[in-house]
Amino acid sequence: MQNQLDQVKRELKIRNYSSRTIKSYLYALREYFSFKKASLEILEQDNIRNFLLSCHQKGISPQSRNLFLNAIKFYYRSVIRVNQKIEIQSAKKSKSLPIVLSRKEIENILESTQNTKHKLLLSLSYGAGLRVSEVITLKVKDVNFAEMTIHIKNAKGQKDRISVLPEKLINNLKISLSGKISDDFVFASERGGKLTTRTAQKIFKNALVKSGVKKDATFHSLRHSFATHLLENGVDIRYVQELLGHQNIRTTQRYTHVTNPKLKNIQSPL
Repeated sequence: MQNQLDQVKRELKIRNYSSRTIKSYLYALREYFSFKKASLEILEQDNIRNFLLSCHQKGISPQSRNLFLNAIKFYYRSVIRVNQKIEIQSAKKSKSLPIVLSRKEIENILESTQNTKHKLLLSLSYGAGLRVSEVITLKVKDVNFAEMTIHIKNAKGQKDRISVLPEKLINNLKISLSGKISDDFVFASERGGKLTTRTAQKIFKNALVKSGVKKDATFHSLRHSFATHLLENGVDIRYVQELLGHQNIRTTQRYTHVTNPKLKNIQSPL
């Protein structure tokens, strides 16, 4: 099995896949190879179907099952070079609405955060619509005070983008970055390196609990709220799409279902 995984890893790196995708694909294939057990080079569609069914029975989400399927397809198509096509459709994804925090809830979460650095991290993530992976890798040189922008590099899909720098955070950011060089992380760990994703998520979770907000929100809810509040402010959806770095505008359009004022103004017949 390890030989096959090493081949996959090499091919993914040659094709410049992100470290996150490499990790996900290797995990997916490790699970599939453990299920298949033998003859890993032979493509057996029934075996793949049975594997995906077992994943469904274990309660694994449609998104994760689709990732598993994509990893398997990559292995046979790009590593083993099997000409046979895998004729298995992706699982239908659930169309749940994003969990969005109101402006008041955002305010409560930020006010409940006593640690200055943690408060600044959460404020910037909301104020610029950053993913957790983006805020922890943000460097001093990526913050442009003169242009009031943040340069997000190698984001999802290996794409760069520009987002807004909230004016309200300028003074606190300048104080926080004082004495740092351009290659330093904006939010370094206590040891001086990069914060872990888990640490940032824990910071948000602690703030959420202290705030008393009862929604089942995650760190990513800050980004959802950023998009929704911009649309509520009348910002054109195409600009919101650009700020979020969405390739397809349909991804951005799901926020219109949350923020639709016409629906919110309808009175119940009761």
